Amino acid sequence: MSHSATDSLLVTAKPDLNDRIAKWLDHLSDERRLSEKTLIAYERDLRQFLRFLTDHLGGAPGIKDIADLRPADFRGFLAQRRRNKVQSRSLARGLAGIRSFLKFLERRGEINAAASDAVRPPRQSRSLPKPVSAKDAIDITSGDLAMETEAWVEARNAAVLTLLYGCGLRISEALSLTGKMAPQPGTKSMRIVGKGRKERIVPILPAVCEAVAHYVKLCPYAISPDGPLFLGARGGPLNPRMIQLSMAKLRGALGLPETATPHALRHSFATHLLAGGGDLRTIQELLGHASLASTQIYTEIDGAHLLAAYDKAHPRR
Repeated sequence: MSHSATDSLLVTAKPDLNDRIAKWLDHLSDERRLSEKTLIAYERDLRQFLRFLTDHLGGAPGIKDIADLRPADFRGFLAQRRRNKVQSRSLARGLAGIRSFLKFLERRGEINAAASDAVRPPRQSRSLPKPVSAKDAIDITSGDLAMETEAWVEARNAAVLTLLYGCGLRISEALSLTGKMAPQPGTKSMRIVGKGRKERIVPILPAVCEAVAHYVKLCPYAISPDGPLFLGARGGPLNPRMIQLSMAKLRGALGLPETATPHALRHSFATHLLAGGGDLRTIQELLGHASLASTQIYTEIDGAHLLAAYDKAHPRR
């Protein structure tokens, strides 16, 4: 991994600490297999903490300074960030990144990370995912609205959106599919590599096979077995932004709210499965969630929907 961004840390840490930061980032990249986006966020959060410590301690911190930190130091950092109007979700993520680094140093026998463990992350108000209705999901993925000037682009967009709703894929997972991974008529399942390179098997509906086959038939470019399945207007890899723009057009045509995004189709997949009697553990596996807690949020959506229906329909309302 390139650590060009790490250079900005050099002014806020002593050489021994900078050395461990570089080793920590290598560990996250090579052994933990974290995404580049996550690495950048963790590094940025640690840099903010080190800047706070530089002011707090009156000089650039080293490993000994990190080892001597008390819970009050971490609370002071969080309080400062809160005064700067940073939201609870970002504060919690920042604390998680800092703890990851401290745990790394602890495993090396260089510090005791108990001080950071004594600090509770800020309470977060959970925002529920906002799925679209089953009817709207079918309208979005049908490809019948003729929003594009070229039929193959229409078919391509519909195929990607059908994968999101029909299989619960993230947009990055759909766009990472190669030509040889394209589901064929009769395909029953597909292996997906998700976050953290975790693999899972997802079932393939006939409608998904048909949508992908229709796109492949109309695509004017040769789709190579090891190249991307979904291609852009000039034959290169498809930019996810094009799917987001397609969804925005569909949103306007169907009169849907701003929350109707490509990712909302993944939420819809989970919510509609649960409403249809799907098992929570199975839905967890299908979504590729590392913990059941991430999947349980869909029970809250289902519960909210039931209460709304009850309020609307009960004769004693």
